[in-house]
Amino acid sequence: MTFKHNFKKVLSATAFAAALVVAPAANVSAATNDASSTQQSATATSQDQQASQDQAASQSSAANQSSSTSTSSATSTSTVKKTTKKAKKTTKKIKKKTSKKKAVKKVAKKTTKKKATKKAKKTSKKSTKKTTKAATAAVTASAGQSQATDQQDDAAKKAAEAAAKKAAATKKAAAKKKAAAKKKAAAKKRAAAKKKAAKKSAEKAAKYWIAMRESGGYYTARNGSCYGRYQLLISYLGGDLSKKNQERTADRYVYGRYGSWVNAKRFWLAHNWY
Repeated sequence: MTFKHNFKKVLSATAFAAALVVAPAANVSAATNDASSTQQSATATSQDQQASQDQAASQSSAANQSSSTSTSSATSTSTVKKTTKKAKKTTKKIKKKTSKKKAVKKVAKKTTKKKATKKAKKTSKKSTKKTTKAATAAVTASAGQSQATDQQDDAAKKAAEAAAKKAAATKKAAAKKKAAAKKKAAAKKRAAAKKKAAKKSAEKAAKYWIAMRESGGYYTARNGSCYGRYQLLISYLGGDLSKKNQERTADRYVYGRYGSWVNAKRFWLAHNWY
C-alpha cells in the first residue's frame, strides 16, 4: 500500500514539474491544471500496472524501488522549486515591465497635459495680448478723436472769439466813426452858428453904422422927401412911420437891393449914399 501511494506521488510530482517546464511562466495556473490532468492519467496507469504486477515481488526490490522513488521525488521537488522561482521571477519582470509601461504612460499623459496647459497658456497670453493691443488701439483712437474734437472745439472757440472781437472792433469803429461824424457835424453846426452870429453881428454893426450916418440914429429925422432913422423915401413907408415899420422896410430895401447891410455899407463908402 505504501509503495502504491509513493508511486502515485512521484508520478504526480513528475507530471507537475514537466507541466511547469513546458508552460510559460506567466501561466502557472494552466500548468497546475495540466499537472492535475496528468495525475489522473497516471493514477489510471498505476491501477493497470498494479493489476499486472506480481504480488510476489521481493522486499529488496521494493526497498530499491522505494529508494529510487525517493530520489525521483527529491529531484522533482527541486525542479518544482526552480520552476516556481523562475515563474516568480518572470511574474516580477512582467509586473516591472507593466509598472514601467504605466510609468511611461503616466509620464506621457503628464507631458501631454503639460503641453496642453502650456499651449492653453500661450493661446491665452496671445489672446490677452491681442485684446490688450485692440484695447490700446481703441483707447489711442478714442484719445486721438477726443484730441481732434478738442482741437475742433478750440478752433471753433477761437473763431467765435475772433468773430466776436472783429464784430466788437467793427462796432467800436462804427461808433467811433459815428461819434466823429457827430462831432464834425456839431463843429460844423457851431461854425455855422458862429459864422451866422458873426454875420448877424456884422449886419447889425453895418446897419447901425448907416443909421448913424443918415440920421444920427433918430427915427423922426427928415430931409426933404426922406424920413426916419434910415432916411427912406416916405413913399416906401406907406404912411406908417413907426419904428417897427421903419426897421422892417429898411431891411426889405437893403436885402432886396444889396443883399446885406455889409454890402450896403460897402456901397455907401464908395458913393456916400446907399
